[in-house]
Amino acid sequence: MKKLKITFNSPAVLCFALVSGAALILNRLTGGAANRLVFSTYRASLLSPLTWIRFFTHALGHSGWQHYIGNMSYLLLLGPMLEEKYGSKKLVGVMAAAAGVTGIANFVLFPHTALCGASGIVFAFILLTSFTGFREGELPVTVILVAVIFIGQQIFEGLFVQNNVSNLSHILGGVVGAAVGYVFNRKRR
Repeated sequence: MKKLKITFNSPAVLCFALVSGAALILNRLTGGAANRLVFSTYRASLLSPLTWIRFFTHALGHSGWQHYIGNMSYLLLLGPMLEEKYGSKKLVGVMAAAAGVTGIANFVLFPHTALCGASGIVFAFILLTSFTGFREGELPVTVILVAVIFIGQQIFEGLFVQNNVSNLSHILGGVVGAAVGYVFNRKRR
């Protein structure tokens, strides 16, 4: 019988999940101050270096355990496959792009709303995953269905459901994932 060993199979995704969990604990210990200071993005002076940092670090913050578990479930499910296919550096780039796009959009479009959480990254991963079988000149039905189901749901909820969810972050994250999926998987000429 072969000895079973535990492997750190997806360093970028696992580090993100661990740092995000530490941010949640730190936020709890500080009574919400950590999220307000570092792990949320909101309208603040562009002269403050923290404003620029928060465009990205808001993805590490979460409002509570349920929010964290929901996002990490998807990230830990989809992330290792994507990291294996594209590599850690490219996946960190996707995560940074999704966080940056959603952070800046929230800053510009919703001046009175703070944003935290990895939902934009989750939706980027969902759409990026649907591109794994993509070939130049073809559009897989799975890409169409994933876009319609996930993005369509966010548009519907954004228009008709009053909740505390940033549907625009989900949509923009999905757009980042789809764009990156197309770029990563097209044939080089």
